[in-house]
Order: sequence, then structure tokens, then C-alpha cells
Amino acid sequence: MIEWLSELVLNLLNTCRDFFPIATVLIGFQLLVIRKPLNNPKKTLLGFILVLLGIVIFLEGLDMALFPLGKLMAYQLTTPEFLGVKQPGQIVTWQAYFWVYIFAASIGFATALAEPSLLAVAIKAEQISGGTIRAWGLRIAVAIGLGFGLALGAWRIVTGFDLYFFIIIGYLIATLQTLFAPKSIIGIAFDSGTVTTTMVTVPLVTALGTGLAQAIPGRNPLLDGFGLLAFASLFPIIAVLSYAQIASWRSGRNLTFKP
Repeated sequence: MIEWLSELVLNLLNTCRDFFPIATVLIGFQLLVIRKPLNNPKKTLLGFILVLLGIVIFLEGLDMALFPLGKLMAYQLTTPEFLGVKQPGQIVTWQAYFWVYIFAASIGFATALAEPSLLAVAIKAEQISGGTIRAWGLRIAVAIGLGFGLALGAWRIVTGFDLYFFIIIGYLIATLQTLFAPKSIIGIAFDSGTVTTTMVTVPLVTALGTGLAQAIPGRNPLLDGFGLLAFASLFPIIAVLSYAQIASWRSGRNLTFKP
């Protein structure tokens, strides 16, 4: 218990050090550039303290739960017993990692649906599109894109393909889609790709990727374990652009957005 408290205090000090430049910029602009006092300095100070405590607790939770859980799941899903390896040295094909792909897709789909920032973007998109883009449909499209992207990223780690091949092809597809997709949805689509990399998704996906690379023979965790987040940002864009094209086609008209 004492060791855990000392580590928590150390994390608090490190977080204060990292947060200090942000507070300096905000307060400095308020006092030196805008030259107006803070409306409620006590409330602002309390807010800073709550943010610091929240970040410290969140980081501690990552170390205690999400990082170990991601690595544990990757290890359990790649053990020889689970893969059905009966003899030492038996060659394991990429098809044997079927449940790894299912787990990655499920994590991506579930975290996308639970993401509050995606919900905010989806509700606003429905409002300004006059209902042509449905909030629930947009969330489902992002969730499908994120799930597929993480599953494909896990497959890349298993097979050992280079990351740049998928990224180049993916962005070429997204670029071509922007030529035919309703123009007003393009910004929303690219924003939807960024809101999928959340506080829960990032540590869990990172732990899954590095754990998977460590568990598979011949993979380098540094070279092969990272890159899943690139898939998490790219494929929701493709999915939303596809959804917009389908919605526009079904409505028989181009999407028009209200200012």
C-alpha cells in the first residue's frame, strides 16, 4: 500500500510538471495579452486541481488495468494450446489467429459506440444535414470502420506485412472517395477518424498490438507492434464516406447542409 501511494504521489508530481506549461500559457494570455482578471479564480483553481487528479488517476488505471489487460488478451489468444498447436515447431498459419481478429474488431466496434465525442459529432451532423445523415447511422459506420481497421491491423501484425502498404492504399481510397462523396460530409468524415482514438481505445489497442507482436515468433514489438492506431484513424474515414455516398444515393439527391 505504501509503495502504491508513493508511486501515486510521483505520478502526481510528474503530471504537475507536464501540466505547468499549459497552465502558464492559459493564465499568461489571460493576464498579459487579454489583460483581464479571471472571472472566478477560485473555481478555475479548483478546476485545475480536479484535472490534475483526474489525469493521475487515469494514468494509474492504465498501468493497473488496461495495459496489462491488453497484453494478457493478446497472450491468451496466441498461446499454442489456444491455437491448436500440437507439436513443437509446427507452422501456424494466419487463419489460426481467427479469434485475435474477432477480438480486435469487437474492441473497435464497442469503443466507437461508447465514445462521447463521436456522439456529439453525430448529433451535430444530423442537425445540419436536415436528417439526411442519421446520428445512429453515422456512429454505426464509424464503429464498423474502426472494427474492420483494427482487425486488419491485427492481421498485418500476424502476417508481417509492411505498414506503409496499407496506409498508402487506404488514403488513396479515401482520396478517391472524396471526389464522389457529398462535399459537405468530407470534413465530418475526417473528424470522425480522429475521435476514434480515445482515452480507452489508445492504451488498449497499443497494448494489444505490442502484446501480439511479442507473442508471435519473428515479430519485433517496436517495428510490428505499433501502427494499429493508424488503422483506427483511417478506416472510419473510409466507412463514413461510404455511408454518406449510400445515404445520398438512397435519398436521390446530394446532401445539402444548413449553415
